[in-house]
Amino acid sequence: MNADQAEPQDDQEALKVGLYVVGTPIGNLSDISIRALDTLRQVDAILAEDTRHTRKLLTRYEIATPMISCHKFNEAQRSQQIVHRIMSGAALALVSDAGMPGVSDPGARVVDACRAAGAPIYAVPGPSAITTAISLCGFAEGGFIFLGFLPNKSAARRRILAQWLPQELPIAVYESPYRAIKLITELAELAPNRQVFVGRELTKHYEQSLVGTPAEILAVFEQRSTKGEWVIVIGPER
Repeated sequence: MNADQAEPQDDQEALKVGLYVVGTPIGNLSDISIRALDTLRQVDAILAEDTRHTRKLLTRYEIATPMISCHKFNEAQRSQQIVHRIMSGAALALVSDAGMPGVSDPGARVVDACRAAGAPIYAVPGPSAITTAISLCGFAEGGFIFLGFLPNKSAARRRILAQWLPQELPIAVYESPYRAIKLITELAELAPNRQVFVGRELTKHYEQSLVGTPAEILAVFEQRSTKGEWVIVIGPER
């Protein structure tokens, strides 16, 4: 049998020692990958941003692996403990509440500590709210700028927007339901003619996505709920 005729092999195998950065669903629990499920079943423990949240996923798929809380308030403290366990022969999975750890979620400090110590690190890719939104917006095929969560205060937000709006690429941000309308109101003043994509509760039951000028978006949300997680993509100047 030559290389072109080789049959695919089963990718499931015993895990190596190391840290596994695992992507989990951003809403719909069916979006978890088979490899992610296999990893979560086989590791010695799961480092979870919120163990109560991750428990829902584990229960859905009958996974009994023990969990350890690892969130933004204790990540620095946990990092050396995690490194010690891995260097002692453990395989650990790192998950956030949704999407890929370290992308506007806890996880970067753990990864950095493991890398500094020479501990093996593996990625188990999965869903991401930012790439989901980019695929839906329709105007970011040439690349985009991702700014994560903008500052809480309006003045600081406006400074960052003034810095990045002149760029020729779309700008993507995460936003809370409490500040989303404030941000779009500011865009109506700073960039009134830009096309803006809004993705709210992506992949969930009440998923909503729309594109329009900031004023058009504001008019829609006068009649609709703003609850849930938001991804906003600001189109380039045309």
